[in-house]
Amino acid sequence: MSKKILMSMLLGLILVLTACGGSGDTGSDAGSEETTEENSSDGSGNSLDISATNFEFDQSEYTVVSGEEVTVNLTNEEGAHGIAIDEFDVSMDTEGSTTFTPDEPGEYTIQCSVPCGEGHNDMESTLIVE
Repeated sequence: MSKKILMSMLLGLILVLTACGGSGDTGSDAGSEETTEENSSDGSGNSLDISATNFEFDQSEYTVVSGEEVTVNLTNEEGAHGIAIDEFDVSMDTEGSTTFTPDEPGEYTIQCSVPCGEGHNDMESTLIVE
């Protein structure tokens, strides 16, 4: 009986550590790309390189050009995170890359799509489409 309890506790600990603090390459899904402070169209289109840590993205704002395809690259530097941009049906629950084309200029919210802990609800950035 004690072996069952010990195994259950060990399994629970592994699940908690994996969900809360682990980082690693878990594949890609549609939706996001990493951005740097400056995004520019250099002939290869818009590119967003987004780096996520517990509980923030590397930038508060990312800028892209309307009507051009955007490649989003998401890298998890700390913890397990994803991104969602609801207005463009962008959704990534893991690291990776995806593309979308923003047709309407404006400001849109980029949110973490993976419940990552106490700071999850505040994990947002702004996408500016010019």
